[in-house]
Amino acid sequence: MKNGKIEIKKNVLLKDYSTFRIGGKARYFVEVRNISQLIEAINWSYKKDIPFFVLGGGSNILFLAKECKELVIRCAISYIRHTNNNLKFETLYAGAGTRLERLVQFSLKESLTGLEWMVGIPGTIGGAVCNNAGAFGKEVKDIVKKVKILKVSKNGLETKTFSNEDCQFSYRSSLFKNNKSYIIVEVELELKKEKKSRIESKIKENLLYRKVHQPLEYPSIGSIFKNIPFSRCRPSLLEKFPDLKQFQNRKEIPAAYLIDSCGLKEKKIGGAQISKKHSNFIINTGKATAEDVMILISLIKQKVRDKFGIQLEEEIIIF
Repeated sequence: MKNGKIEIKKNVLLKDYSTFRIGGKARYFVEVRNISQLIEAINWSYKKDIPFFVLGGGSNILFLAKECKELVIRCAISYIRHTNNNLKFETLYAGAGTRLERLVQFSLKESLTGLEWMVGIPGTIGGAVCNNAGAFGKEVKDIVKKVKILKVSKNGLETKTFSNEDCQFSYRSSLFKNNKSYIIVEVELELKKEKKSRIESKIKENLLYRKVHQPLEYPSIGSIFKNIPFSRCRPSLLEKFPDLKQFQNRKEIPAAYLIDSCGLKEKKIGGAQISKKHSNFIINTGKATAEDVMILISLIKQKVRDKFGIQLEEEIIIF
């Protein structure tokens, strides 16, 4: 059914909007391409007394319900513009729904460095900021200058701008991750000028690493669990498992190492399987269900807890 400038669709398959290819139906679904449409969609949900959920690229989320009763608002606010700050820096302004791959290619074209680590990540910049995404020792917080949001409150809707410090970035989290009141609409990034050949070389290097070490040939939603801060390791744990000391300089223990150590590589439940290439990836081998994935997640957490006394925490969003 159409409603003004937006089109509210019914019974939309969410698996088509998830890189996991898992998900039931959304009773109501709408795609918005600008702030005006976003506001209209939220107002529609208020009038109908239906909660809403904002979806980005679907690369970090597991849909559980067979039917999602919320209005799913897919953010497709996608654009890039940039300004010259000085000889060394440029500022990029990107709509929250802009794909990371598009940003990487744009930065390469304009000889701007800082986004090479994003290559191969299928999400959007809004989702990346929300989750403080990272790879190859880099994180979104390192390049974010400002974030423009739509604030939702009882008093209505208003736009606000947050500085990097305001965003409260932490490991795979931010102020926005669990706060439905703040919807990211635009991200301001500060990047450095660099020789195009160097940027291109780093992009190729990172992409090759992903192809070798990550199961890109299967549907997945990336790393399932957060790595463990090394500071959480008790002396007694290091005495029992001295191999953990190898991660002291790294300052974190890879969740994949702990999962491997429990002999869980390639463990399969239904259509969900722990990847052979990377044990912190669960792949959809063809017909995985959300239940298959949740059972596998539960098994991993239990085995790691039983062996190491460490409680793994999900990096993904479970909805």
